[in-house]
Amino acid sequence: MVSDTIFPTAADGTFRALRIDRANGAVTASLTALTLDDLTPGEVVVRVAYSSINYKDALAATGAGAILRRFPLVGGIDLAGRVVESSDSRFAPGDPVLACGCGLGETHDGGFAELARVPAKCIERIPDGLDPRTAMIIGTAGFTAALALERIERNGQTPAQGPLLVTGATGGVGSFAVALASRRGYEVHALTGKASARDYLESLGAHEIFDRHALAGAGKPLEPARWGGGIDTVGGPILARLLASTRPNGNVAAIGLAADSKLETTVMPFILRGVSLIGVNSVHVDPELRASLWRRLAAEWDPAALERIVANEISLDELPGAFKPLLDGKVVGRTLVKVGA
Repeated sequence: MVSDTIFPTAADGTFRALRIDRANGAVTASLTALTLDDLTPGEVVVRVAYSSINYKDALAATGAGAILRRFPLVGGIDLAGRVVESSDSRFAPGDPVLACGCGLGETHDGGFAELARVPAKCIERIPDGLDPRTAMIIGTAGFTAALALERIERNGQTPAQGPLLVTGATGGVGSFAVALASRRGYEVHALTGKASARDYLESLGAHEIFDRHALAGAGKPLEPARWGGGIDTVGGPILARLLASTRPNGNVAAIGLAADSKLETTVMPFILRGVSLIGVNSVHVDPELRASLWRRLAAEWDPAALERIVANEISLDELPGAFKPLLDGKVVGRTLVKVGA
C-alpha cells in the first residue's frame, strides 16, 4: 500500500480510476475504486497529475474500436506525474516522469487513474522546459506529429519541395503537425472539415486552409502535383488523393484512420513520381529516438504556444462524458485530464 504521506489515497487504500470492461459484448467505462494490487505489473508507481484524451482513448472507452487486448483495463495511453515508488534504480521518488504509448491503455493499465504502475521501459523523465501539465498538452499527439516529421525528413523531405499538407488538421496530432512543420520552415496547408477553425489553424502557422471535401471521394490515379508532401491523420480516400497529388519524390506520413482504415490507390504515385508512403507508429520507437524527440519538443515550445492547442481541461469526474464528442469530430485541439493535485 502507498502511504498517505506520499499519496492521499482513501482510508482503505483505494484510489480512483476509469476502468474499461466488457460484458455481453458491450464495452463500458466507469470510475471505480482500485488498489495497487488491482493493477498490471510494473517497476514504477507514479502519482498521476495529468493525462489527456487521444483518439485511441475514445475508441477504447466507447468500444468503437478494438483497442484493448484484455479486459478489464484502466484506460489512458498517456500520463505524467511524479514517482512514488520504483524498483528500477534509474527512477527515484519525486522524479517528474511521463509515459506515452508503450501499450498503456491497450495491454497495460493506463493513465486515467490517480496511481499508475508502469514498466520502467515505458517511463521518460520529463525534460527541462516541461512540467506534467505541458508534457500532457503534447502527449502522444505531439510526440506522434514530431515522429512523423522526423521520419519524412529522414527520407529527404525539405521545405524546398513545396507545401506540406496536414489532414485532420484540427485534431491533436494534426494541430501539432501544423505547428511543428511551420516552425521548421514549411509552408503548411491544412485540410479540415471545420470552417470555424480558420483562425485557430492560422494561429498555429497554417498558410492555406482547405475544406476536406477538396479531397473527398475517388480521384484519378495521378492528379496535378500540388503538395511537396503531407502528414495524414485520417486515412481512406483523402490519403489516396493526397498520394496522387504529391510532387515527385515527396513523402507522405500515414498516422490515423479517423475517416477510413481502407486505402484504395494505385502504384502510379510511387513508380511515376517516386512518392513515398511512410507509416508512423508511436508505440514501438527506439528509446534513444524517443528521448531525443521529447528533448526537441521541450526546446521548441513556449507555454503560450502550447496553450493555443488546449481545447478543454477536465477532471477525472468529467472524463466518461468526454469521449463521444471527440469521436463525433466536435473537438478542436487537445483535451487535458487533470487527475491529481
